[in-house]
Amino acid sequence: MEKLTESARVTQVTRSLTATIVRLGLRENWQQFTLLVVINAFVGGMVGLERTILPELAQAEFGIAAKTAILSFIIVFGVTKAITNYYTGALANRLGRKNLLLLGWVLALPIPLLLIYAPNWQWVIAANVLLGIHQGLCWSSTVVMKMDLVGDKDRGLAMGLNEAAGYLAVGAVAFATGWIASEYGLRPYPFYIGIALAVAGLLGTLIWVKDTRHHVAAEAGWHGAARTGAAAVHSRQNQRPVHCPKRRARPWHGSGLSDVLGRHCWADAPAAAGGKHRSFPALA
Repeated sequence: MEKLTESARVTQVTRSLTATIVRLGLRENWQQFTLLVVINAFVGGMVGLERTILPELAQAEFGIAAKTAILSFIIVFGVTKAITNYYTGALANRLGRKNLLLLGWVLALPIPLLLIYAPNWQWVIAANVLLGIHQGLCWSSTVVMKMDLVGDKDRGLAMGLNEAAGYLAVGAVAFATGWIASEYGLRPYPFYIGIALAVAGLLGTLIWVKDTRHHVAAEAGWHGAARTGAAAVHSRQNQRPVHCPKRRARPWHGSGLSDVLGRHCWADAPAAAGGKHRSFPALA
């Protein structure tokens, strides 16, 4: 009975300290959460930058008519993103979420410039390697940071809002770049959006985003205290202790390869339409 009382006291003190220093939940952290939603919209916008432009750019400026050549940059992007996603979880625990987010935005800065000044298709491939690393670092980091903020209760909602913001931005930027290209040409004006997104994402992360390490530590401490109390209860009852593992950031390694399949759709459509001699304004 004395052990039980002591464990309960430890649990109570830990919860009290956690509530005082760091509070988990969507309502409690709505400002940082909203900022991360906006940052992830910028991340999605960087993908939308290439949706309507690059397939036409391949044919109009580089003379690449084969479907396999048009899809080459998509495959490079997907594989690079998948590999980066795989390691992002471990790196987030070691280096910190914000540091990875910053690194991703630094790598995004040259992407629009490479696409604007690309003299050959190899430059476009190089830009998409950077884009894949950028997406793996930034998209995964914003997901993990949102989950850190909200705790166990609202993780599903956090994931949903993150994906919704990212993919809405993909569509919006794809539409905007398509319209700009139809009015002012394929280069350079559509890619100015990418420069604005990269600068805004980097500055927003650097100035306003806060690392969520303290939220992870608070939740881990709470689970540790709960595990101690549960172990004491079950040991007195000669039962197996309840195991509450420490939560770690997990790599979202499957999303990069699955994205490749989705991107076949938007690459095939312009290629097929281009084969029927339709103009780019009609495609946009």
